[in-house]
Amino acid sequence: MPTDALSWVGRKVRLRQIVPADRRTLTGFDRDSTRSPASQIGGYRHWAEHRTAPSDSGDDFRFAIETLYGRMLVGSMSAVQTDAASGRFSYGIGIGTAHRRCGYAGDAITVLLNFMFGRRRYQKCEVSIYGGNLASLSLHSGLGFREEGRPRDTELLRGEVKYPVLMGITAHEFAVRHPHGTTSAPSDQSRRGRHSRTRRRGRHWRGQDSG
Repeated sequence: MPTDALSWVGRKVRLRQIVPADRRTLTGFDRDSTRSPASQIGGYRHWAEHRTAPSDSGDDFRFAIETLYGRMLVGSMSAVQTDAASGRFSYGIGIGTAHRRCGYAGDAITVLLNFMFGRRRYQKCEVSIYGGNLASLSLHSGLGFREEGRPRDTELLRGEVKYPVLMGITAHEFAVRHPHGTTSAPSDQSRRGRHSRTRRRGRHWRGQDSG
């Protein structure tokens, strides 16, 4: 993980290295997510994802997501499928059940994109979201992602075929949408609480969990 701590600070959260002390909380997030039918296919697995070997690119990062004020661990995310040659990457993110719809996912995603586009000079981010996950589709659309296709997926859940929606955003599109790399105006910090719910945001997976 880069040493510049300021690169990983957003409006509501900061991204940091995952440490052994996080294991209990992250495995608890995984245990809770298995109880949700919406998480049983393609769900983000916090502790398993952390243990996945990085790619040869050197830009596969694993992060804990903690609140900026209070330093409470609320989720985790990872930069994956990083390909410096093509300038493309993806990510996975998960927010603990008790911490969803507080704006944490959107803020964490923006922090990651700001770094990967601004510091690492990647040119495009691509994610795959299940079509039935309307909250995630709305979240990504609000961040500036555009739908690019709906390939057929053969995974089943209770007899239903799931269709992933491919979404992407380029470095230029991100810069236009987020000129300061932020998800909200600076004044929002002073009047919003730790679990502000002024915008309802739900689960998303591999680009994947809740806001």
